[in-house]
Amino acid sequence: MKKKIKYNTSPTVYGTGLVSLDIVVSANSEEPSYHWAGGTCGNVLTMLSYLGWKSFPIARLNEDAASMRVKTDMKRWGVDLTYAGQPPSTSTPIITQENSIDKKGRPIHKFHWKNCPKCGAWLPNYRAVTLTATADIKEKVSSGNIFFFDRISPGAIDLAEHFKSLGAIIFFEPSAKSDLKQLKRALSLADIVKYSDKRFLSSLSDIRSFTSAFLEIQTLGSEGLRYRTHTSSKLDRRWRKLPAFQVSSIKDTCGCGDWTSAGFISKVCNIKAEDLKKISEQTVVSGLKYGQALAAWNCGFEGARGGMYRLSKDTFEKEIQHILESGPLKRKSQERNMASEILDSEICLCSSQ
Repeated sequence: MKKKIKYNTSPTVYGTGLVSLDIVVSANSEEPSYHWAGGTCGNVLTMLSYLGWKSFPIARLNEDAASMRVKTDMKRWGVDLTYAGQPPSTSTPIITQENSIDKKGRPIHKFHWKNCPKCGAWLPNYRAVTLTATADIKEKVSSGNIFFFDRISPGAIDLAEHFKSLGAIIFFEPSAKSDLKQLKRALSLADIVKYSDKRFLSSLSDIRSFTSAFLEIQTLGSEGLRYRTHTSSKLDRRWRKLPAFQVSSIKDTCGCGDWTSAGFISKVCNIKAEDLKKISEQTVVSGLKYGQALAAWNCGFEGARGGMYRLSKDTFEKEIQHILESGPLKRKSQERNMASEILDSEICLCSSQ
């Protein structure tokens, strides 16, 4: 008799990686700009908290203006910041997302992350948690459903090894260049690997020899995604493609990958790692489609998590269900503006202030 998989009703996610302050500048000159918590790790863990998970980012946020805005925003969505100020704390990366419309009337965006848009000063870079800090965390944390990381460092790998030993699912989303030896180690620990076809290192375009991950997900932008499972069965090694959901209108595509990750995690990863290979392909596909529906929904708003501030949770759930069952949304108007973190255009948030 096949053992029944036990699903956790109060799942917990820990994560480390890029947590930044996003300054979202609208393509509409009459729309104010906003300060929101961002970065891949910051977005995914905040999204998961929004979706009902207990989220614990592991970061080095200090008390500067940017860090305080990130903390305020994350707290608003129920994120637990117990481990978000690891020593030595440091200045928070600031990324400005400038939205605009191209000559063909299509929405585009570009990022500014090196210089302060107000004073021109150099902005702080991402700094990973240290091994000293992770040693302390390992003594305090003895359980968790999933560990998420998107930046490779000795500290991140140390945490991944710890959560692996606890039976947690390791979700690795490589998104930046890193030491090849550390990258291979991260891949060897991962249960799920997700990456963009445009951003992953070409030298590891086929990661099979470096990872025993159960699931590999490759996002393809507007073409959707493809996935494959790594099992002993040769039949399971082929790529399977899932087309993206159609979108009636697009305001911004930023954050769609993060919503895909968060959506999949929320539906599939509230189990123990040992049970991951027992789930059906139908469960995998259902989780991926849910993540894709969230990504399609996100296209209707500016910013990686803009829709969270515009619509109520009830409306969000109804719209996601509509996308899954009926296809593209035709939203007449955005319900309300819930964003309180409006940027005062005269405020400079660079670390020198």
